[in-house]
Amino acid sequence: MEKLPAIAVFDIGKTNKKLFLFDENYRIVHERSEQFTEIPDEDGDLCEDVHRLTSWVKSSLADVLALPDYDVRAVNFSTYGASMVHVDGEGKPLCPLYNYLKVYPPALLQQFFDAYGPEASITRKTASPSLGSLNSGLQLYRLKHEQPDVLAKLAYTLHLPQYVSSLINNWPVSELTSIGCHTMLWDFDRQGYHDWVDRENVASYLAPIVPSDSAKEITFSGKSVQVGVGLHDSSAALIPYLASTQNEGNPFVLISTGTWCVSMNPFNNSPLTAEELQYDCLNYMHYKGQSVKSSRLFAGYEHEQQIKRLADHFAVPIDQYIKVGYNPETIEKLRQHASQVTTEDDAKGKQLLSMQGSLFGQRDLTNFADYEEAYHQLILDIVAQQLVSTNLVLNDTSSNRTVVKRILVDGGFGKNPIYMNLLARAFPDLDVYAASVAQASALGAALAVHHHWNTRPMPADCVELKKYTASVVA
Repeated sequence: MEKLPAIAVFDIGKTNKKLFLFDENYRIVHERSEQFTEIPDEDGDLCEDVHRLTSWVKSSLADVLALPDYDVRAVNFSTYGASMVHVDGEGKPLCPLYNYLKVYPPALLQQFFDAYGPEASITRKTASPSLGSLNSGLQLYRLKHEQPDVLAKLAYTLHLPQYVSSLINNWPVSELTSIGCHTMLWDFDRQGYHDWVDRENVASYLAPIVPSDSAKEITFSGKSVQVGVGLHDSSAALIPYLASTQNEGNPFVLISTGTWCVSMNPFNNSPLTAEELQYDCLNYMHYKGQSVKSSRLFAGYEHEQQIKRLADHFAVPIDQYIKVGYNPETIEKLRQHASQVTTEDDAKGKQLLSMQGSLFGQRDLTNFADYEEAYHQLILDIVAQQLVSTNLVLNDTSSNRTVVKRILVDGGFGKNPIYMNLLARAFPDLDVYAASVAQASALGAALAVHHHWNTRPMPADCVELKKYTASVVA
């Protein structure tokens, strides 16, 4: 029996580590998943077990290469961002894979801004809100100033996608989807590393930059395969949407919803303004190198917190909201009895956006007739913030116009009929769709190296769309 040509993709999240095989039509034909227990670093902060991750990547690839039904011709990687692996000349980690939530020393951060700021200038140029360890370039700065003994042995500081790639292809490189994601490394004005990288004498520790769709042919476990250089998962998740719309002439904003709701506009690469940075805008990087203006909202987390509060107050199960359908009459009642934000209410909207949580957290639950009414109000309040957040990236600030015709929503809120209907009402001039892609980050990593292994055309049907209007589902 003839073996099925396939590409293997490692999709490495903070919680789940997955390995997929995609066939030439980009259907998933095999998958496996692992969860690793975090381990403490030298300060007792929990972090990724980089040695276990290393072993799993190598052994898992050897396993799938040995599967009798598949001819694995290529490998690529998508991983979470803001994470650096400091390696020696043999590519071995010199210290833990520090958690991007690890508290950054305030004095060291102030020292950095005193030397290379002011803060407003460097955050604007690097399109990086000041986020401490989440600005992964500052992890290298911290290593230099706190661990000179490690620095003396350091060959490269690799972004996590390129570290796992180097385990297979032994090719230490950097690429722009990782460099450009709020690292505070990349100067978007000059399209190169920020001046501080040279002035700190750390440029030599950053591996050479190659195109994000690069691959290198190697032999692993006796099998010749093309090995990609890996991608930051948020940028990888954009690729299926770009592939599906490239021939339609319908520019879009993708609202990727999870713990964070990230509005990404791949058709807006105007420089970030100081005001946009203030409201948590940032840039991701398209895998072809263009900046993708984006804004973030902590709405998924807020939703999790408030449904617990609602469940306690109304004595219902935590997942009761799943049973609540969209009710326009309830929305109209709530709009008449409470202050809502409109698209014209810009000042009030930005005030809401700067709040911790949503307005709903301040509401008295005894004012609602029942759970369904209260839950509708919760989503109204979240969409009020979402409206302002998405509007921040909708228009190109250099021309004050939008070319966007559609909003696509993937993730959890895309399955929420109240959220989707309210979003359609909030953007009446745009087509609003719930979008569904199976394993978008992994699929994007596979598509990025399509030309290295697959002779078939790029697929144009990998995204499922469900249109919403202001009142009913189409």
